[in-house]
Amino acid sequence: MKKLTVLLLCLLITFTSGSAEAAPKRYQAEFLSLFDTVTTVVGYAGSKEEFTSLAEDVRAKLWEYHRLYDVYNNYDGLNNLKTINDNAGIKPVAVDARIIDLLEFAREKYALTDGAVNIAMGSVLRLWHDCRVAGILDPESAALPDMDALRAAARHTDINSVVIDRAASSVFLRDPLMRLDVGAVAKGYATEQTARYLEQKGVRRLLLSVGGNIRAIGNKLDQYNRETPWVVGVRNPDRDSGQTELLSVRCTNEALVTSGGYERYFTVGGRQYHHIIDPETLMPSARFKAVTILCHDSGFADGLTTAVFNMPLTRGRALIDSLAGVEALWVLQDGTLVTSSGFDAHRAA
Repeated sequence: MKKLTVLLLCLLITFTSGSAEAAPKRYQAEFLSLFDTVTTVVGYAGSKEEFTSLAEDVRAKLWEYHRLYDVYNNYDGLNNLKTINDNAGIKPVAVDARIIDLLEFAREKYALTDGAVNIAMGSVLRLWHDCRVAGILDPESAALPDMDALRAAARHTDINSVVIDRAASSVFLRDPLMRLDVGAVAKGYATEQTARYLEQKGVRRLLLSVGGNIRAIGNKLDQYNRETPWVVGVRNPDRDSGQTELLSVRCTNEALVTSGGYERYFTVGGRQYHHIIDPETLMPSARFKAVTILCHDSGFADGLTTAVFNMPLTRGRALIDSLAGVEALWVLQDGTLVTSSGFDAHRAA
């Protein structure tokens, strides 16, 4: 009997050790040019080749969305947002369903935020874009857009003039002077759709960062290969502070998105003018240095950061408090941090 017990124990040990899976290794990849920013992929795989294949899959999927949502460039054989803008007031444009999905998503966010985020503001944003590019290239000649020109452009920002025909898979801008600009939602939306694509393929642990849009899939592994939330830093908008991050947040199947005026800006008369334009004033919003949103959808978070950045604090807090599963962090102009009621519960130690 003793011999039989020992034999069974040996067989059990052999079976268990033979069936144990090797712990996956952690890898990281970076891409440039997608959505005009840096994309970082952090994940786990059994080999470098396996992870490289996964990272390339991510890059290819994001590149599809980049081309579709591009308002500046044409691509052979593809109707994108630029094609729609080029045909404003002329004819409907047949488009990929993913363009219609984005535009309908953006209209929902317009309604939710009472117009604080508006993809139909392209005519206004283009004036600011052109001045920003010119000011960066030639700082001594930098100038602001003419206010009369901004007001004239603002007359062509009615989102109801965006006609979507899902049955025909087409989009038509009734106003010939209207232009779409999806910069407030496109990166986050594409990040979310790519994350869902990866989840459907069975990816269990990955962190995807497209500029300031971060989406976590599952958890990371600690040094003992135990599941633990991803820890993501919130960037400090004050470049001169010597502190690169304000704080860190734990994320599991969540998105963390930050918008601020510290990245894309130009200087006129010693004052910086950033890219987040208030639909009411037609000027860069000046209430906050940055706004961060934490929720379960990167596209939703992206749109909310812009909208809340454009709102007074009391209005923004009321909106965030009305949304289930959404938390926010505001960085005031004096550096004070203000958080929604549940944000601190997600902070990492």
